[in-house]
Amino acid sequence: MLQRRSIGTRALITGASSGVGAEFARQLAAAGLDLVLVARNAARLEAFADELRSAHDVEVEVLPADLLTKAGVKAAEARVGASVGRIDVLVNNAGFGLARDFDRNSVDDELELLTMLVEVPLRLTHAALAHMLPAGSGTIINIASVAGFTPRGTYSAAKAWLLTFSRWANVAYRRRGVRITAIAPGFVRTEFHQRLATDAHAAVAADEVARPTQLERAVPDFMWLAAPDVVRAALIDTMRGRAVSIPSLRYKLIVALARLTPDALAERVARVGR
Repeated sequence: MLQRRSIGTRALITGASSGVGAEFARQLAAAGLDLVLVARNAARLEAFADELRSAHDVEVEVLPADLLTKAGVKAAEARVGASVGRIDVLVNNAGFGLARDFDRNSVDDELELLTMLVEVPLRLTHAALAHMLPAGSGTIINIASVAGFTPRGTYSAAKAWLLTFSRWANVAYRRRGVRITAIAPGFVRTEFHQRLATDAHAAVAADEVARPTQLERAVPDFMWLAAPDVVRAALIDTMRGRAVSIPSLRYKLIVALARLTPDALAERVARVGR
């Protein structure tokens, strides 16, 4: 079982009010870590914070912020880099997907996707390293996706960037006391089963499984993972210092096969449920 002393005393989680982000909050709180929860919906954050305080007797700070705005990301950067209430664990979880193909999306929507999946974790990681490296300790967890191993549009490309960035950063900074791990889940069942909207602000992360009725018809039961299992495996791999964590043997095999599959075939397979 994860122990507070082995990972730190306070974690900041983006996209923390639902899905995988909420499960990270639950498991880290259960280990005794105080939390800073970041998401857009202030009321939902406050309700979740109250739940965690009651269940685990930890301090929970809420930071309502839209990370697609300059003000929102600056507020998150400032909190990650603050010297008071130091952040020992950063979980870059916030994200969304776009329902339509690249050529049918507006350029603005595509740029917002890149902002959320690439620029935001880059900024927050940079802010965290500013105090983690001098302290010689810290943990950064980036939520990527198995989509990052397949050709699947700009979402896939952004997650591939996060995987590569995390692999490099773990090599560069682990010897200085900072662990950096990218988590690459596949289809995850969560309570946050919303439609995949064309509006970037309304869309949800593909790893949180949007449009459940379509996906549940298209995806076999064995392909679905439970959020608690994903987070548990992710934390184990992170504590072991692994640069990339692929929860479950089935997805490890899928990733291995994807690396050997021609792009044209891999792209067709990756479009399941669309």
